Amino acid sequence: MIYFVIAFIVVFTIYAVYENVFCLTVRHEKFGSGVKVAHISDLHHRKFGKDNIKLINKVKSEAPDLIIVSGDLVTRYDTDYSPAEILLKGLHEIAPVYVIYGNHEQSVPKERRAQLGAMFARNHQMVLKNSCVELLIGDRVLKIYGLLDNYGIYKKNGGYRDLDIITEKDIEKLLGKCPEGEVLLIAHNPFFGEEYAKWGAKYTFSGHVHGGSVRLFGKAMLSPERSLFPKYSKGVFDFDGKKLLVSAGLGKLRLFNPPEIVIYEI
Repeated sequence: MIYFVIAFIVVFTIYAVYENVFCLTVRHEKFGSGVKVAHISDLHHRKFGKDNIKLINKVKSEAPDLIIVSGDLVTRYDTDYSPAEILLKGLHEIAPVYVIYGNHEQSVPKERRAQLGAMFARNHQMVLKNSCVELLIGDRVLKIYGLLDNYGIYKKNGGYRDLDIITEKDIEKLLGKCPEGEVLLIAHNPFFGEEYAKWGAKYTFSGHVHGGSVRLFGKAMLSPERSLFPKYSKGVFDFDGKKLLVSAGLGKLRLFNPPEIVIYEI
């Protein structure tokens, strides 16, 4: 029995190290054809190879038409943004890149906010802060919105209770009425997926939950808010034909929940 236990611990440890150090997966989702979107989320300054070359090459091999980064590219504790800058430069050479701030970028200390903003600006990134850009691909016009609001920030006392929420009316105040056409919304926190759909987004790209950190039997165990079994942790969720697309992300410790790039055909 003791040998079995030792063998189990050894195999478990090897797998955990592999998943958290070496593993990088690509998940494919197909809803149509004509536009290919690469979705990156929650890197939290993790590196995949020197200068993130493994991550860049994986995205490049998929030949996306655009790349969406749905927040938490860095952490609130970072003082050096050069790894993120090198990654963004590499991604920008592949396709247009659209970025939003996650709760970590929103929580960067005041003395480093200008530094972070300058890093994005000089790398030609389209950082969407309650704003919209139109992208023409073939004969299709995509209207890409980025949502920024306090719902992604923990309370000042550091607690996780009574966190802010966002409703359809709140979204409309920030973004205006949802226009006609193909609307893509980038919103870091997926917990309000129904509200994003009510507002009118055809596709919403989210992250934040890290796939639940640990997944057992396909179920998420823990959210960043320290709640158990969070909903909308990873995958595709449908609200009357409107899709919430949640990435399990790339960074943070995880188990049975490999880091992922997601490729969508729409």
